Amino acid sequence: MAAAGGVSSDDVPILQTENLSSNVKSIYYSRTFLSIIGGVVAGIWGFTGLMGFVFYFLIMMVSSIGLLAKSKFSVQTYFDSWSRISIEGVFGGLMSFVLFWSFAYDIVHIF
Repeated sequence: MAAAGGVSSDDVPILQTENLSSNVKSIYYSRTFLSIIGGVVAGIWGFTGLMGFVFYFLIMMVSSIGLLAKSKFSVQTYFDSWSRISIEGVFGGLMSFVLFWSFAYDIVHIF
């Protein structure tokens, strides 16, 4: 991750747009990748119904903690708000998760 923030002479944090957008893209890519992998794992393990969605949100919670650890818990240096790490892209990856979850479940348990 690139540091999105800088410090001016007045100690006011400045966000660099290119670095911030690069960091947000990396969040989207990592959540999409984890959604696909999590969907395949949930399908292979045979999760059905609500248990699959609980598994998805557990994966997203772990990825948020991982992103916080990657940013050394100083979110304001890399992002403009905490919501970028905690909820950004969570619902965007849900459709990928459901697609690969049902695909893997069908291949392993039905066919």
